Amino acid sequence: MRSLGHRRFALAGHDRGSYVALRLALDHPGAVSRLALLDCIPISEHLSRITSEFATRWWHWFFYAQPGVPERVINADPDSWYRGDPEAMGQENYDEWRKATRNPDVVRAMIEDYRAGLTVDRQHEEADRAAGNCLRPPLLVLWSQRDDLEDLYGDPLAIWRDWASNVRGHGIDSGHHMAEEAPGALAASLGDFFSIGDRLTEADDD
Repeated sequence: MRSLGHRRFALAGHDRGSYVALRLALDHPGAVSRLALLDCIPISEHLSRITSEFATRWWHWFFYAQPGVPERVINADPDSWYRGDPEAMGQENYDEWRKATRNPDVVRAMIEDYRAGLTVDRQHEEADRAAGNCLRPPLLVLWSQRDDLEDLYGDPLAIWRDWASNVRGHGIDSGHHMAEEAPGALAASLGDFFSIGDRLTEADDD
């Protein structure tokens, strides 16, 4: 962002991207003016709440953590492992996605992200909690009402209030891929949240 000329910026992330955004905001608190996290609670919070229901629904986290095994299984028949819908995705997007999932280097990169989640990412979050570090920027939390975050944990805002002092948010009527399934509602929520920051910045400039 600095190379693009942005000293401070608003940031949004969805699912795995939310963990990148969370880490950036904790490591560089002066850089992020406003933060939006979608379909996410901290990885350490997931792992501290493990139940049989969580392990059944999210079994892939623990399968992907195995050294070498998931790559062999997935690359043996990636078309059976990864299922997509060209009608829902659009044929061009589907073709690009299918090409990527047939690439062993891409598969390994995706798996390594999950391995990091259960190791270094968790460790860094726990270190932040032990040190009393919290998110400084205003935080917007959005979640898919037809996914399982509320089913597993209740109100996500209650969890995030232990991580940030300025938290707001609500559910979006969609499945997990809210940007594709509810683009209007998502854009409105993000636009409202980020435009508040723009108005405050303009007021400060005045």
